[in-house]
Amino acid sequence: MSKSFKPCVSRTACTEDGDVCRGCGRSHDEINAVRNQVAQLADFIRQMEYDNPQEFLQWMQGKVLKRLAKDSG
Repeated sequence: MSKSFKPCVSRTACTEDGDVCRGCGRSHDEINAVRNQVAQLADFIRQMEYDNPQEFLQWMQGKVLKRLAKDSG
């Protein structure tokens, strides 16, 4: 089963009640998991003291997409 990612509409549109956010439709578990991933990646960039986080993130994007393609093929 696959699904498309839908980003948050805005912080003010987020809802905390129920199983899913009525703003973006994602589950609260999914939202929290993504927030944790973002926090871990940001912490890593700070720890490494990279002065070019955009370049690192572009590189990381390519690596992740390559891994997904490899794993699905």
